[in-house]
Amino acid sequence: MRDASYEFLKRLLSTPGPSGNEGAAAKIWREEAKGFAEVRGDRMGNSFATLNAGGLPKVMLSGHIDEIGLMVTYIDEKGLLRFTGVGGWDPQVLVGQRVRLQTENGEVVGVIGKKAIHVMEPEERKKVSEIKSLWIDIGAKDADEAKGMARIGDVGVVDQDLLELPNGRIASRSLDNRMGAFVVLEALRLLSEEEGVGAEVVAVASVQEEIGLYGARGAAFGLDPDAAIAVDVTHATDTPGVSKNENGDHALGSGPVIKRATNLSPVVSEGLIAAAEGADIAYTLEADSRSTGTDADAIQFTRAGIATGLVSAPNRYMHSPNEIVDLGDLENCARLISAYIKGLDASTDFVR
Repeated sequence: MRDASYEFLKRLLSTPGPSGNEGAAAKIWREEAKGFAEVRGDRMGNSFATLNAGGLPKVMLSGHIDEIGLMVTYIDEKGLLRFTGVGGWDPQVLVGQRVRLQTENGEVVGVIGKKAIHVMEPEERKKVSEIKSLWIDIGAKDADEAKGMARIGDVGVVDQDLLELPNGRIASRSLDNRMGAFVVLEALRLLSEEEGVGAEVVAVASVQEEIGLYGARGAAFGLDPDAAIAVDVTHATDTPGVSKNENGDHALGSGPVIKRATNLSPVVSEGLIAAAEGADIAYTLEADSRSTGTDADAIQFTRAGIATGLVSAPNRYMHSPNEIVDLGDLENCARLISAYIKGLDASTDFVR
């Protein structure tokens, strides 16, 4: 991965942007996109970067920029903050984590607390943690001081810096799916350096995926593209206990994952497979007999239907403070999408 692209990815990953509060991350994405595309936003918070406006076909690339987070629900008399999850958490990974709350007066840091094992009854020790039994400690003396620091409805993220690992791998929070927002813009950058691209291509950093696929649905309705490609993470299956029979064979470093699913366009899926083979890009296939659980689901049934495909990158430890991906996989996702779109022209037919 080129240095400038990697620095952009690191800025994206380090910036808090839980669902519904993606503005800071979206600002970084839009600034990067201005170097080679026409950029705008919408009332939902989606970000758009357009290349070759007026070209045919019109193709939407969607990677959601929101991440899972936390929201303050109550401040007790001791100044401890009760909270709920924004998106889906395994509460076991939250215990003892540091958090960064985004408040009207700036960032407030804290620690997720839990009753220490030493003072638990024997039966309590056997129970798994639930979010309702946890709290955020921001160091306040009492409720009045805490209420001066944070309000009910404030959101936050786990405070976990990016970690560079051997073999081109990184660990970070928010890889699901800040990496997707990165990939769609990187694909657009690659296309901006090519001559003869016939399609209009709109990269979208969509919002609110983790709470209901909302941003991509609104963006797709407004754009009304001929075709779309969603980009997200999928489960890496190269760790203990993950069934390849059920989830496929997707190791870190094995390349993009192309989904074949009953609710995706076989025209787009087969086109992506052909593009990968034509560009000599290693890939794996993933199957789903129902919906994909990604923005592709919302896009494909918008308006009268949009021909939609899904490209993913293998991700270890999804929805945790330390997800792990391979940088080569991200780069090859962008290369694959670019190669596919270069092969499209005004005569491309997505009807089936």
